Amino acid sequence: MEIEVKRLIALGKLTGKFGFDYAPPQDCCLIPLCKVDGNVCVSGEYEIFDDDSVEIELTIKYKLAGQCSYCLNSAEKDVVFTQNVLFVPEADNENYDYDGYKINLKTAVDDAILISQPQILLCKEDCKGIDVT
Repeated sequence: MEIEVKRLIALGKLTGKFGFDYAPPQDCCLIPLCKVDGNVCVSGEYEIFDDDSVEIELTIKYKLAGQCSYCLNSAEKDVVFTQNVLFVPEADNENYDYDGYKINLKTAVDDAILISQPQILLCKEDCKGIDVT
């Protein structure tokens, strides 16, 4: 989950792609009675700029599984989320920072997982809730 910025600069690889599977923390799902089922597939592209800042287009794919938020039946949803993030060698309160040598993507990936989650998980789009008849 690291991008070795100084090594890539030395090799002249200022742009490129990456990909890996990530086992997220068990408590990363915000929806009650749900979890991220399995690993998160992480992929992306990077570009290193003259000031050593690194722009990353990050894409995550994962499956949410658990109980429907309305009727409590089993429910699943495939989530795909893309965002652009900027890593800078000096903290600036607006971007992710790194030590100037290596970028650890864990925090950005964890943030993307949180941001990408729906507010509820439904068993089907038109779920009416628990049938009390």
